Amino acid sequence: MMLVELGRYDRNLANILVARLESEGITAVPFDTGASIADGSWLLIPVRVMVDEDDLDRARNIVDGA
Repeated sequence: MMLVELGRYDRNLANILVARLESEGITAVPFDTGASIADGSWLLIPVRVMVDEDDLDRARNIVDGA
């Protein structure tokens, strides 16, 4: 299993997308969710949503349709 980047999103959207993908049977992992040391700057640092390379096309279709 090799993880690839699906996209970069704000923290809230990334968590929503991870849940949506997992509801479709696609394992998704948010990276960098704790990268900000200051609570007020969490919107400034995008969260990478990672999926298995074999699921990338299907995940893109789901995210594009959302």
